[in-house]
Amino acid sequence: MPSKMTGNTRIAPSKNLADILISRIREQIFDGELQLGDQLPTEQEMAEAFGVSRTVVREAIAALRSDGLVRTRQGRGVFVASNLDNRPFKIDTEMMNSAEDVMLIMELRMTIELEAAAVAAERRTKQDIAVIAEALEAVQKSIDIGEEGIEADFEFHCAIAAATKNPYFVDFLKYLGRIVIPPRYLNSAVLDADAMHDYLTRVQTEHRDIEAAIINGDSESARQATRLHLANGRERFRQQMKEKTGD
Repeated sequence: MPSKMTGNTRIAPSKNLADILISRIREQIFDGELQLGDQLPTEQEMAEAFGVSRTVVREAIAALRSDGLVRTRQGRGVFVASNLDNRPFKIDTEMMNSAEDVMLIMELRMTIELEAAAVAAERRTKQDIAVIAEALEAVQKSIDIGEEGIEADFEFHCAIAAATKNPYFVDFLKYLGRIVIPPRYLNSAVLDADAMHDYLTRVQTEHRDIEAAIINGDSESARQATRLHLANGRERFRQQMKEKTGD
């Protein structure tokens, strides 16, 4: 077994040993300790080297295979993928350790949602409008009782994506998940209750503008309202993070 998986590589007790093992092997691949095409040690060897069960090893290998980092060859074992450029697209939320990381995802989100809003304005039905309105009312109720309304906010954007009648808009937005909702990062350590309420009220006003454009079937206005909303959200997030860090 390669020496890189021996010695002090054993994993300390944890609630999720598989995640830690996945991170260890990922590091070895991207640091070059494991080269493209290299064969990994056997399941038993990795279990012994890392001090985990074979079940944990199997779970980790399955996740790495899903990420396109390793390949299983029947009867031969597990190998590092020969070409990592063909890996499935994935955003690792655990690797988002800075405001800059979040800003990049918000930028990606903007390019998708501008067109989603425009298409939704063209294709929305009465039912779509009702679902969008329902989501906005849920956002408002959350604001009124002093909550951030992250779930309702996300459902509002998903409702717009659904109104496009293009399932890929919905799938991509749900793939990004709730990491795209800025209030998730603006907790009481950054804003007090009054400031958070004011912030969310401004956001809700922007939501209403998007809703109105979609109801009116105005694609360009929907696009512009969404651009303004997401650009403002990014700028608000940047300013709050700046205040938080004192930079």
